[in-house]
Amino acid sequence: MKIVIPSTGKDIESPISPVFGRSPYFIVIEVKEGQIIGFKAIENPAIKAFRGAGIQAAQLVANEGVEVIITPNIGPNASNVLIQSGIKIVFGAPGVSVREAVEKFLSGEFKEIGGSSSLPPSQPGPGIRPGRGMGYGGPAECVCPVCGFRIPHQRGVPCSQHVCPRCGARMVRGQ
Repeated sequence: MKIVIPSTGKDIESPISPVFGRSPYFIVIEVKEGQIIGFKAIENPAIKAFRGAGIQAAQLVANEGVEVIITPNIGPNASNVLIQSGIKIVFGAPGVSVREAVEKFLSGEFKEIGGSSSLPPSQPGPGIRPGRGMGYGGPAECVCPVCGFRIPHQRGVPCSQHVCPRCGARMVRGQ
C-alpha cells in the first residue's frame, strides 16, 4: 500500500505540514504487511501557485498511485480530486512526524473519509464570525457538488465542514 503525507521536510522523521495544497513536500510511504518498507520525498511545485494549489497538489499525489493520504487539513477542491481518484483521505496527525502518523494510521487511530465512510461534522473553530448580510445567508441547505445530495444547513457551521454521506465529497452552500 502507498500512503502519502504532506511534510515540512524531505524525510520520514520530518513534521507533518499543517496544510495540504501548499505543503513544501509530500512523503510517499510504501507499506507492506503493516511495516514501512520504503519512502520517497516529492517537492510540491504547487506551493508557489497563485490559485489552485490544492487541486495541483492533489493531481500530483494521484499520479503517484497512492491509496491513502493522511493530513490534518485539506480544502474541498483538493479532497474532491482525491476522492474522484479513488484515494482515501484520513484526517489526523497534527504535530507529529510522518513516521508517527503512519504508525497511528496502521494501528487504526485515524478515521477515513471517501468512498462509503464519512467524517462527522465539526463545530466552527475560533475565527468564525458572523457575516454582514443582516441575517440572510442564502438557502438553508448544504449540497454535494459531486452527486447533488442535500442536507439542511446548520447555523454557525460552514457547509464545507460536512462530508457527503453518499460519495465523501465536501459539501457546499446550496444555490
